[in-house]
Amino acid sequence: MKDITAVILGGGQGARLFPLTGSRSKPAVPIGGKFRLIDVPISNCILSDIKRIYVLTQFNSESLHRHITQAYHFGSFSDDFVQILAAQQTMSNKEWYQGTADAVRQNLNYITHIKSEYTLILSGDQLYHMDFSKVYAAHIKNKADLTVCVLPVNRDAAKGFGILRTNDNGRIVEFHEKPNSDRLLDDLKLTDEVIKKHGVEAKGRNYMASMGIYLFKTSVLVELLNANNHEDFGKQVIPNAIGMKRVFAHFFDGYWEDIGTIKSFHEANIALTDEVPEFDFYDEGHMIFTHPRYLPGSKINYATIHRAIISEGSLIQNARITRSIVGVRSIIRDNCIIENTYIMGADYYMTDEFKAEAKSDGVPPMGIGEGTTILNAIIDKNARIGRNVKLVNYQNHQNYKDNYVFIVDGIIVVAKNSIIPDNYEI
Repeated sequence: MKDITAVILGGGQGARLFPLTGSRSKPAVPIGGKFRLIDVPISNCILSDIKRIYVLTQFNSESLHRHITQAYHFGSFSDDFVQILAAQQTMSNKEWYQGTADAVRQNLNYITHIKSEYTLILSGDQLYHMDFSKVYAAHIKNKADLTVCVLPVNRDAAKGFGILRTNDNGRIVEFHEKPNSDRLLDDLKLTDEVIKKHGVEAKGRNYMASMGIYLFKTSVLVELLNANNHEDFGKQVIPNAIGMKRVFAHFFDGYWEDIGTIKSFHEANIALTDEVPEFDFYDEGHMIFTHPRYLPGSKINYATIHRAIISEGSLIQNARITRSIVGVRSIIRDNCIIENTYIMGADYYMTDEFKAEAKSDGVPPMGIGEGTTILNAIIDKNARIGRNVKLVNYQNHQNYKDNYVFIVDGIIVVAKNSIIPDNYEI
């Protein structure tokens, strides 16, 4: 495992997660009350004993860089690292990243400098636990040039993924991005017997979806990327490699969620409040690391709380909170109702001076004001929401925007640092 370098793709502009990506890159978006999306692939690497990790990004990378610098230190006498590689102009290349493969191609000099025999390509916006040593073991057993991690999905879901077909031994013989014809879907379907051979019960999921997780021989990665100008792994590099190289599938049947949209982001976070969540931050065998915060425990007075996660440093006074996540340093005042909502919290506490300044300017203080109701929402960091505000979506908007909130796929979103005045209703 120490002969593997991991490359985490930080994603593009993150337009489908806007406004959460308005001031930060997609991997820096907070999740679960105290973590960030980037913590998931980095933690999976660390627990798999992969500790040479590059993170590739080009949009709003400052907060991501700060987070990684604060969170991941392997010691002065170690050559292990987690390092940001932001898009940059050079004398040989003046272009932004044009796609996943192009992003890796533009950084091959860093990757090959490490001289690792294998390169693991990961996405920065997925929620899952995976032991990459099992991927490596399968890769060696199959004498593979490239191993693609795959997840079984049903026929309807298959239309939204890159779907591959394998032979009985797991070698990939066909790959199609988002197949939508019945004939093609029939051709790509695997039998229950073939799937079971790889340790997975089909249960009506007879299509193998690419998870965007690839283990390459580094020499093969360099060869494939230098042979042409293909920009994307899923659409171009992987299909092109199938006929030229030994390309195998690694079958995975655990929880996996692609956090690509506001709706999927909201659902994945709220699902964490289930009594037994599919993705478990409390599993000591699959810890998710993040940077330490020196915060006091949360203080809760006279509140009613059902199925919620309350992060450290929060102050909750006489509120009713149901199936929601309350992030670090959150302040929720008297008689608030919070349901089916992710409140990300705050980056800092307001000092007395800030509070006095806010009061003189007529704006609410940090947090959620008295008598406010918030249903089915995402409240980004440092939001100041006034008293008697109703974030309910009375008109059942699917997509909407005004001076204070966004509604995306029916989810109310309050952007980072927003101010919502007293008595506002939507």
